[in-house]
Amino acid sequence: MAASAARRRFRTASKRMPPSQSGVALRLSPHSKCFTARNMRTSAIDIYSLLKGVSRSFYLTVRVLPQAVRPQIAVAYLLARATDTVADTDLISVNERLEALGQVRERVLDKTAASVNLRQFSETTQTKRVSDAERMLVGYVEELIACVRKFSEEDQGLIRNVLATIISGQELDLQRFGRADASHTAALPDEAALDDYIYRVAGCVGEFWSRLCRAHLFPKHPLDEAVFLQNGIRFGKGLQLVNVLRDVPADLRQGRCYLPQNRLSGLKIAPSDLLEPSNFGHVQSFYNELLSLAEGHLQAGWQYTNTLPRSCVRLRLGCAWPILIGLATIAKLRVANVLDADRRVKVSRAQVRRIMFGSLCGQIIPSLWRRLPTRAQVV
Repeated sequence: MAASAARRRFRTASKRMPPSQSGVALRLSPHSKCFTARNMRTSAIDIYSLLKGVSRSFYLTVRVLPQAVRPQIAVAYLLARATDTVADTDLISVNERLEALGQVRERVLDKTAASVNLRQFSETTQTKRVSDAERMLVGYVEELIACVRKFSEEDQGLIRNVLATIISGQELDLQRFGRADASHTAALPDEAALDDYIYRVAGCVGEFWSRLCRAHLFPKHPLDEAVFLQNGIRFGKGLQLVNVLRDVPADLRQGRCYLPQNRLSGLKIAPSDLLEPSNFGHVQSFYNELLSLAEGHLQAGWQYTNTLPRSCVRLRLGCAWPILIGLATIAKLRVANVLDADRRVKVSRAQVRRIMFGSLCGQIIPSLWRRLPTRAQVV
């Protein structure tokens, strides 16, 4: 009966999700400065179709979020993904990419009225690092910035702050690694640099998410604000650190090593040595330390999720899914040779569906909800 009730709840939630038809413009919540498809037709932009094209996993999370915060989070994510695409378009020089990021930042912060022209990025025929959907997204940066201006002043401030931090991380990443390649591997200097990186590109997102949801969804709910925000930051850091640890071989082949140089030097191994899978044994202990750090961040994210009011079912699900998928990824990484580029660790779609369905049932059965992190880590 619990399973049947969960299915009914899922179907009901699905019916309330936003349409995703091509050409349907952004529709904001009544909690923001409202605009609808009717008065936004000139933009011809459907943020949910764009989101689905560049990130199916985050698209699922956004679709389940409450309408009061869904468009703000979607627009902020798309702008961050667009600037990430600019930073990754390596057929264009590092200096040009840094200049473009600076232009987008100034435009987002409303410090210039000059439109951003990223045509060279949207038309670049790079196939490995930038997908067609990402190139199309870059072409919509001006429309997305216009969407930001339609939100309330408070929401605009939150979006601008988080994007400024994210872009600063992308610029720093380019300065460090923009001229590296497989024949010249560069590494982050130490653990502090790694922590700073995962904060700039994801920890700050946890803070943004927390402040936005607090303001719109549960402004009077009693909680420890400092702990809530700190756990939100750790939530974001954990997700990014999982990505970093999963993508070690792919990053190494682009000359990027996010495993800190000081620890590698202590193990008497160079970043370039990590291109050989047989060397994994030399760094496995340190790598497992980083996995434990990521797991600790995600456990803080789970605590954060359980701090949310039980009435915020959509928000709890939107937080639970990436945490549980992240924990499942960590479990797989613990038993893999991550340096083997031919065996990339990935959570299957079937497991994602089980996680989603289990979390829906967990809304009805509290004991099941409490067991979800443990169940997710079963390989």
